[in-house]
Amino acid sequence: MTDSERKRSEGVKINKDADDWLPITSSRTAKWYYSAFHNVTAMVGAGVLTLPYAMSQMGWAWGGVVMVVSWVVTLYTLWQMVEMHEMVPGQRLDRYHELGQAAFGEKLGLYIVVPQQLTVEIGVNILYMVTGGKSLKKIYDTACPTCRPLRTTYFILIFSSVHFFLSHCPNFNSISFVSFLAALTSLSYSTIGWGASVHRGINPSITDYSPRSSTTVGRVFGAFHALGEVAFAYAGHNVVLEIQATMPSTPEKPCKKPMWKGVIVAYIIVAICYFPVAFLGYASFGRTVESNILISLEKPAWLIIMANAFVVIHVIGSYQIFAMGVFDMAESYLVKVKKYTPCTMLRVIVRTTYVAITLFLGMTFPFFSGLLGFFGGFAFAPTTYFLPCIIWLAIYKPKRFSFSWFTNWICIIIGVLLMILAPLGALRHIILEAKHYKFYS
Repeated sequence: MTDSERKRSEGVKINKDADDWLPITSSRTAKWYYSAFHNVTAMVGAGVLTLPYAMSQMGWAWGGVVMVVSWVVTLYTLWQMVEMHEMVPGQRLDRYHELGQAAFGEKLGLYIVVPQQLTVEIGVNILYMVTGGKSLKKIYDTACPTCRPLRTTYFILIFSSVHFFLSHCPNFNSISFVSFLAALTSLSYSTIGWGASVHRGINPSITDYSPRSSTTVGRVFGAFHALGEVAFAYAGHNVVLEIQATMPSTPEKPCKKPMWKGVIVAYIIVAICYFPVAFLGYASFGRTVESNILISLEKPAWLIIMANAFVVIHVIGSYQIFAMGVFDMAESYLVKVKKYTPCTMLRVIVRTTYVAITLFLGMTFPFFSGLLGFFGGFAFAPTTYFLPCIIWLAIYKPKRFSFSWFTNWICIIIGVLLMILAPLGALRHIILEAKHYKFYS
């Protein structure tokens, strides 16, 4: 064996040992229903609670169109990603950036995908730190209205404590029960949101459905901001390949079949959560609905406490789903590029540091949701709405003007418009609300 062959063989062995240790590829025993509740946990996050508010900014006509089109387009792009997981014979594209590298080349693929994917995953984790803390504070304030008021920062710190333990679960399959609880509670608090709206009553003669803003400029930019809120509600694509990587696959039984089965179940649940909350919440409260539908529910107290408790459980699971992708990137870089030895201490340092960073940013910027609408607009729309279509066109090269060609270009145009318009609306929202922002509030 020559020196080059020996080095190549050693490199293959090092990569195999690393893959057997890394969180995405260390366990490939997942079932189709793992795909279902992992995707529900990743998709149905705190974003569902903002959908009635987004509807109030767009109105019935445009709001309904945007909701339905987003569901259809993102289901289509999710199908593309599931199909492309094993498009290279004898190889599994286990990570989003590996799919990008297959389409655009080793370096360019990384430069295109990784910054956007990290923006989504880290941004969502910071937002969920804030969301979990605010939900705990809502429980505290509702359960004991006469108690001493406490800062949101303290509740974010309490919420983060569980992640310093859960983050050391080695891989996706090890957090499957947490993900299942998160998926179950997402369905629960969504049901509370639309159920309480129905109980409150839907009376178009009393409820005001006029635009939230009295000016044309305000209405236009409010609608742009609403597009970003809808885009945020469909952020699960950033971890779909990583979820699929946990499934066993053979030429006779490729993993795309059970994965797609799980995705279909997940998207049915997404529809059950999203559409009733968006439409019934807006129908009940109209233009006065809060940015979080649960805040609009003033009574009964026990229902508000229960709903916010479900939110806390859900965002615990969602945080772990999105964090697992970041853990895998960081640990892959340290082990494969920097040649660190895979060990428990390395994992403890990486994951504890990451949780601490997201905790610090969440406490420092409790108004991060406004910023996320701006920065996330550049990442949520591409990775979810049109980057899979561009990759599909680059790899499969469908015949020009064919049905596939037209479908992908329509999705690309929709996604690019979303990427441009959503940050504009979010930027105006940030400027208008800046005077209310307080660090460590």
